[in-house]
Formats: sequence, structure tokens, C-alpha cells
Amino acid sequence: MIRPATVEQVCRIVEFFDDPDLPIGLHVVSIGRNWGLGSAEPARDRTVTLDLSDLDEIRSLDIEGGFAIVEPGVTQGRLATSLAGTDRMLNVTASSAHTSIVGNGLDRGVGLRQQRVDDLLGLEVVLPDGQLVHVGWWPEKDRRTPLYPYGLGPSLLQLFVQSDLGVVSAAAVRLLHRPEAQRVIRLAFTSRDLVPAVNTLRRWVAQGLVGGVLKIYDTVSAAFYGGRAGGFLAHLCVDGTVRAVDAISGLILDEAVSSGLFAEAAPPGREAGGDAVVAMVEGAYGGDPSHNDRMLEATLGQPAARVDEHGLGWLFFLPLVPFSGEDIARAHGLLAQIHEETGVRAGCTVNALSADVIDFVVTIKFAREDRAAERAHRALDRAYELFSATGFMPYRLDIDHADWADRLSPDPGARDLVRRLKTSLDPNGAIARGRYSGS
Repeated sequence: MIRPATVEQVCRIVEFFDDPDLPIGLHVVSIGRNWGLGSAEPARDRTVTLDLSDLDEIRSLDIEGGFAIVEPGVTQGRLATSLAGTDRMLNVTASSAHTSIVGNGLDRGVGLRQQRVDDLLGLEVVLPDGQLVHVGWWPEKDRRTPLYPYGLGPSLLQLFVQSDLGVVSAAAVRLLHRPEAQRVIRLAFTSRDLVPAVNTLRRWVAQGLVGGVLKIYDTVSAAFYGGRAGGFLAHLCVDGTVRAVDAISGLILDEAVSSGLFAEAAPPGREAGGDAVVAMVEGAYGGDPSHNDRMLEATLGQPAARVDEHGLGWLFFLPLVPFSGEDIARAHGLLAQIHEETGVRAGCTVNALSADVIDFVVTIKFAREDRAAERAHRALDRAYELFSATGFMPYRLDIDHADWADRLSPDPGARDLVRRLKTSLDPNGAIARGRYSGS
């Protein structure tokens, strides 16, 4: 493991590994807390880990302009705290406050407001030959420019997302406007009403009534995360001006009651109490991840610094599913089949990325002993097989399924193009092939 303290050191290290006679490459991690997908472990052998956690400077924080420049070691908890009391907020994820903003964004993680990749305005990248470049939008010293990440010509920013083509040493991150008012509505429904309930929720999202990412926890996932089990629980964020929040909340609740599908899980103003999921969701919609680690400990039994060595086993499978009641029910049917075949009961969380696309987070928790681990990984293998056969493709991969990058591609020519880019930019393999490089 190599742990540089400056960007200059990163450039020198990468340049050193750009050697045709050096048969190993760099595996790059921001902080390494990518739980469920392999943490800091490389997807290939013969690698040296480049740990960027000591690059932890918030270089710039522009509240008026709406952006921050952060290095890979900056956690979401630290940046969120820096924004407290301002009219800007960070799009935080449901993971620990001690996770990297840059690392999660580059892996296309999902925040409570939008997909994290949409927060990326620009990147500072060390290329495989050691050259430092900036792609996308980057602040200019002597003039103010609009926050437009695409630039002129081919957009290079996305070239380094889920990529082994460079080492990202800093990112320009979008800061969201903090809403004047916010209310989180929690609606419970039963498995019997899954299809019509999901279709009703989709209508509200499609018509702009719901802000942020609508979330639905099932019984198993609620129990995993330290919440109250029983049926399904949807979390809807309504935000804007005070009058708009009052009006839209009233409209949603009126329609929920008249539909006969939902029960409001808590009257307005009721505290989360002992429910770790509710506390996390309500805080995170408002850009506050301070409750997240309570949910992490309820899930894995350890704080962030001890999860990898002492926590329970934890696996993620992350397919995209069309936002329809019928498709969500079909996905739940696949989880039932996996349980029948392997004995492993997985949990799932629905994250609505839009009115058309669901991030269907499948979670598998297990004891750290050989038989339980073997069953859990067998269940994960079946999830890849069954969901992809149905057309529900994962958009993030774990370290044991890097070969699926080729298997899931709709066009072999596109995968060949990725390899040609890798050969062109990194002919000496300074940066090791990662989870998204394929076989």
C-alpha cells in the first residue's frame, strides 16, 4: 500500500508505475469504505493499493456559487458539517458519514436527492503518464463561469467514472439549494397492495409532487437497518416554500387516504424514536448524515472504522428496474426464488432515480463463518443470473463479478472501444484493471 500526502506525490507515483517492465499496477481507493462491493479490495491480483485518504483537503467552498472542491479523503459528514447553517447543502447518501464524496460519486452511488454522479461538475485527474489535467467544469481564478460540466466537444468527465483510465485527485462537487421547508411523509402498505401502491407512488413522482429520491424499504431491509419491520414503508420528501409544502403534503395525504392503499406511518411532528431508518432518512433528505452511522452500527454491529475487520458480512447487488408496480413485484419474486434455492433471505430498498428508473438495492447480511459466507455468495451469484436474464441489469459491480462488465454489455463493440481507450491512455498498465474492465 502507498499512501501519498499531496497531489504532486500522486503524479510521481503514477509516473513511476508507467513502466513496461513493471508487471503490477495501481489499485486506487479514496477511503476504501465501499462496503458490500468489496471495500478496499482490488478486483485483480498483482496490484499495489494507492490509498488517497490522506488527500483530505476542502480546497474551496463557494456557497454563493454552489460548489466545493474536495479531495478524495473528504468525507460526506465533514463537508455537510461545513455547510450547516447555510442555504446550500450536500446531496448525502444513506451510507456512513465517514465515506468519501469523491469515491462514491465516481462509482455512481445514490444520494437522497439524486444520483451522486450528477453532483460531479469537474475532476482533477492524474493520467497514467503522471500528467495532471482538469476535465468538465473547473473554477477559474480571475472570472466566474456557470456550473456547466459538459464543456465543448466530447465530454471527458464521464470518461473517469467507474474507470481505470486515471487517478482522480480532486472533484468539483455541486452544492444543492437548501429548501425553505421540508416534510417527509411515511406511508405504509402491504405486499397485497404492492402493485397498485407502487403505481400510485410513481404517478406522484412523475407529476413533480415528490422531491429527492423516493425510498421504499421492505420488511427484511427495515429489519437489517435497525428499523421497524412489517410490510413496506415508503418515504416521500416534499419540499419548497412553506405554503407549497403544506399544500402538496395535504394533497398527497388526501389521495393516499382515498386510494385505500396506504396508512400514514406517523402523524406530522412525531419523532423517529428508536427507528434508525426513519432518523437517517429524515436527516439525509436535508443534507445531514449525522444519523447515518447509527443505522450502520444497527446493520453491521460495528462503527465505520471497525466494519471491515469485525462487522457482519455484507453484500450488495444493485440492478436497475423499471418504475412500475408490475416490475417491482417481479423483482421481489426473483428474491423469493433466491430464498427458496439458497435459504438466504435478502432485503431490498427501492430508490426512485426518476419516474422511470428504480435503483433496486438488494442487501445480503450474513455471519462471518464459512458456511454462511458460502450461502450468501451463492445467493449473490443467483441474483446476477436471475435479474440479468429478466432484463434488470446491475449498474454497479462488486469485485467478484468484474467479468460481468462484458457479459452485460448490449454491444461488444462498445466494450472493445473501452479496451482501445485503455490501451491508448495506459499502454503500460500503470493503473490496474478494475471492477468495470471486464474479463
